Amino acid sequence: MTKGEAPERSTDPGVPEALPRVLIRLRQQLGVECLDRLWIFPPSRRGRREQGLVAVSKFLEGEERRSLITVSYTAEHTGKGVSVEPSFTQEGQAPPDRFAGVMQGVVKRVGDAQGEPREIVIGGSPEKYEELMEEFDEELLHRVSASADGP
Repeated sequence: MTKGEAPERSTDPGVPEALPRVLIRLRQQLGVECLDRLWIFPPSRRGRREQGLVAVSKFLEGEERRSLITVSYTAEHTGKGVSVEPSFTQEGQAPPDRFAGVMQGVVKRVGDAQGEPREIVIGGSPEKYEELMEEFDEELLHRVSASADGP
């Protein structure tokens, strides 16, 4: 069992392709150069279903403030393949030093059993985003990119 994983769900496989698909969609929709950092929350898994959340701090041109976008997703393995449905929501703007408190508030609302989010600093760097993507199994990424139903 890994840090942040709820004991009663440790045997649930979830949908391993879900997070990479969400990250690919995020890159397609927002681009990488505007991404300041990501917070990836541990997903909730039930069998071959999964729900998750990625929070995104996005640079605003000419401003010190950042835009906060959340990407919630539901994913499921079905008899027809994998279904991943991300939903992008513009949450607002704030100075970057406020986001740590915002993320703690999310953890409190969802419950500590879900665990702390993983914070990843991108800083507008395509290389750092690629490093994140390289953490996923190459075969899994191949299946994601070859998928006919899209990310």
